[in-house]
Amino acid sequence: MEPDTQTYTCAMVPPAPVALDRREGPFGEVVLRERGEHFEIIANGCFLMDTSDGRSERLLIDAALGALPAGRTGPSVLIGGLGVGFSLVRAAEEDRWGRIVVVEREQAIVDWHRRGPLDRISGAALADPRTEVVHTDLVAHLRTATERYDALCLDIDNGPDWTVTEDNGSLYSPTGLAHCHDRLTPGGVLAVWSAQPSPAFEQALRNAGFSGVRTEEVAVARGVPDVVHLASRGH
Repeated sequence: MEPDTQTYTCAMVPPAPVALDRREGPFGEVVLRERGEHFEIIANGCFLMDTSDGRSERLLIDAALGALPAGRTGPSVLIGGLGVGFSLVRAAEEDRWGRIVVVEREQAIVDWHRRGPLDRISGAALADPRTEVVHTDLVAHLRTATERYDALCLDIDNGPDWTVTEDNGSLYSPTGLAHCHDRLTPGGVLAVWSAQPSPAFEQALRNAGFSGVRTEEVAVARGVPDVVHLASRGH
C-alpha cells in the first residue's frame, strides 16, 4: 500500500563563505571570511581556524596555567598567534595571569581585531591593561628576545607536522625548541596546539630537555582530535 504522503529530507547545506578582507603580506595571502555567523582565517589557501568552537584554543591557555608550579603568582604568558582571539580572551578572563603578550606577524589579523569584525570577540581582552600585542614573527622573536615567560602558548600552525609556511618548521626543530626552552623561566610551561597528535613531536620535546611531556585531547565531530602538547622546563 502506498503511503498517502511522502516525506523528503535533505542535508543542511552550509552557507558559502564571503571574503570580508584579503591582504598580501610578506608571508603570502591572508583572508578573513564570514560563513554564516562564524569567521574563518585562511592563510595562503590553508584553513587556519574559525570561530565555530574554540575549546582547544582555550585549553591551550588553561592547561598551561594548570601545569605551572603551585604557588606561582602573577605568571606571565606569551601567546604565539592571535588567530580569532579565543586564546587571548581566555587568558584575559583569568585573573591569575600577570602580563599577557601576544605575538602576531600578520598586521591584517591585528587590524581585524582592533578595527574590524573580530573586535566583537577580543575587544575587551585587547583593552585589558595586562595585554600587549607585538607585531613580529614568532620564530624570530623567540630567537632574539631576552625576556623569559612562565608560559609559552603557541598556535601559529595546524601543528608541528602541518605548518602554514615553510619557515615555521624551524620552530619545531631542535634549534627552535632550544629557543623555547631558553625563553621559559625555571618550571615554565610550553604548550603547543596541533590539529592532530604527534608522537614524533613529543619525542622531540624530550630530546630538547623538556620534562613532563604529555598531550591533552579535545574530541571533534569528525576525524582525529585536536590536541595540546605540554612540556615543562626543569627547575
